[in-house]
Amino acid sequence: MNVSDLVLERSNTIPDFPKPGIVFRDLTPVFADAEAFTAVIDDLAARFAGRFDAVAGVEARGFLLAAALAYASHVPLVAVRKGGKLPGVVISEDYALEYGSATLEIKPGQVAAGSRILILDDVLATGGSCSAAARLVERAGYAVAGMGLVLELQGLGGRERLADYDLYAIVAEPA
Repeated sequence: MNVSDLVLERSNTIPDFPKPGIVFRDLTPVFADAEAFTAVIDDLAARFAGRFDAVAGVEARGFLLAAALAYASHVPLVAVRKGGKLPGVVISEDYALEYGSATLEIKPGQVAAGSRILILDDVLATGGSCSAAARLVERAGYAVAGMGLVLELQGLGGRERLADYDLYAIVAEPA
């Protein structure tokens, strides 16, 4: 079975989560399945091979992807955390969600200036979190090498919002 089929077969759709009217795509069953998770990491690694110096994971599920890919690729891991979770000097970016707003933060100086950072997250919807992560990476003095996602929900404007970046989603489907 190919990686796209594994993702679609093992993911769940949860209506009215985290609030009424929102349809949540749950990829935790994909991560819990060794075959599917390995296929996802291998696919992302192959797509961006040789094009990044470090991997940034967007909290929270992006951490799972980024940690596995950083380990497999022998590169540093940079955490893009929710606001208020990192001690010391941080750079912050606010962004809009489908159902509210949030803040992401990064600690500058974690890797060499100019490093090529691959940003990973699980689902692309409106592009708010990936856009905020890209701004943080750039403001920290790094270059965005690309964005890797497991699932893209088409029709919500995410890809258009991130048109300036090399964006790859393993699976793309209508929202």
